[in-house]
Amino acid sequence: MPVTEPLSTAVLVKETRKRLGLTQLQFAKTLGVSFQAVNRWERGRTKPLPIALKHIEVMVKEMGDRGSDLLKQYFVNESDR
Repeated sequence: MPVTEPLSTAVLVKETRKRLGLTQLQFAKTLGVSFQAVNRWERGRTKPLPIALKHIEVMVKEMGDRGSDLLKQYFVNESDR
């Protein structure tokens, strides 16, 4: 489960999007949300719903080594519980 602090979530969203080389609009389409939603997440005004956070977690895992630091920093490993 991801960290729920708004600013931490904002950094996670923005960094994930940038590492994937996507614009906010492209990232929004990938997640099935609006551009405005991604923009608000990145500015820390709102947080993604749990289903969107799960999708972001999957995207980070699929990045492999490029996303390993994000995975460690923002997502709790199931075996650590």
